[in-house]
Amino acid sequence: MALRTWLHQQLPRIWLSRSWAAYLLKPVAWLYEFALRLHTGLYQIGLKSRHRLPARVIVVGNVVAGGAGKTPVTMALVQHLQGKGLTVGVISRGHGRQTRDTREVLPADLPETVGDEPLLIRQKTGVPVWVGLSRVEAGQALLAAHPQVTTLVCDDGLQHWALERDIEICVMDERGVGNGWLLPAGPLREKWPKSVDLLLHTGTSNLSGGFRAQRQLSLIAHDAQGRTSALCDLKRSPVDAVAGLARPESFFNMLRATGLELASTQALPDHFDFASWPSSKSPRPLLCTEKDAAKLWQRQPTALAVPLLLTPEPAFWNALDSLLAKTAPNP
Repeated sequence: MALRTWLHQQLPRIWLSRSWAAYLLKPVAWLYEFALRLHTGLYQIGLKSRHRLPARVIVVGNVVAGGAGKTPVTMALVQHLQGKGLTVGVISRGHGRQTRDTREVLPADLPETVGDEPLLIRQKTGVPVWVGLSRVEAGQALLAAHPQVTTLVCDDGLQHWALERDIEICVMDERGVGNGWLLPAGPLREKWPKSVDLLLHTGTSNLSGGFRAQRQLSLIAHDAQGRTSALCDLKRSPVDAVAGLARPESFFNMLRATGLELASTQALPDHFDFASWPSSKSPRPLLCTEKDAAKLWQRQPTALAVPLLLTPEPAFWNALDSLLAKTAPNP
């Protein structure tokens, strides 16, 4: 646990520049690049098959390790598609879950069995959500169980080459591509630039092109029983905050930007399960992300989850709608 937390804190710092530490990791990055070229090459020459599902497939992903806002983008995308009258489903790998099968995500499921992000998507959007190590199998199972679905959104599937897709959306945050090197010397899962249909920036980076999205926290937090608290009411005294994210400091900084005083913060690894996390004895309110809430509430139901609101600029939706008009929902 200590090593995982240390790597979680130090690697993102190493990835921001071409420091001596990054250079030390370059030989491992060369091995990663060789394995990546071999893997993608097998698809290119046909030794590995790509599968077309009987629905329009939109993939939301990124090329850097760690969160860039893919799940909030996925939820905003689902709501936009529903507003256009489309019947939508979501597929995901279900990172952080303890199961390995392909299964449907239900609102009352535990995050350890289906994953924290798929559970959040299911609870917030109400659309069918399936998880599976193979996005193809997850999509097939979802469409078999919900044949009315015509559009599938794949959360975090940009590097899942076995799945044919109609539209690719790449999400970037303020880190951009970091030092521009492949893992583990840099943050890149694959080389950039690459061809994608839409590039969406959820933060300010030095990358040109693409569209912008505004991220901000909701002004209303809620606990496990659905009781709400306005953030403005929490400004009267210090609060505590905890986050199990790829970049927990971004959540803490957004809380501070609302005017809250954070007495203590605890940064935990992404998809942290909170099973070994001791319940807080502090009399101060404890704030967390919606992604962590379902796991944290099992130990501390009074913790307050603060939703993240993501709003892409109108030009992004216009560009997406143009792409939708060119793709058939049931190829």
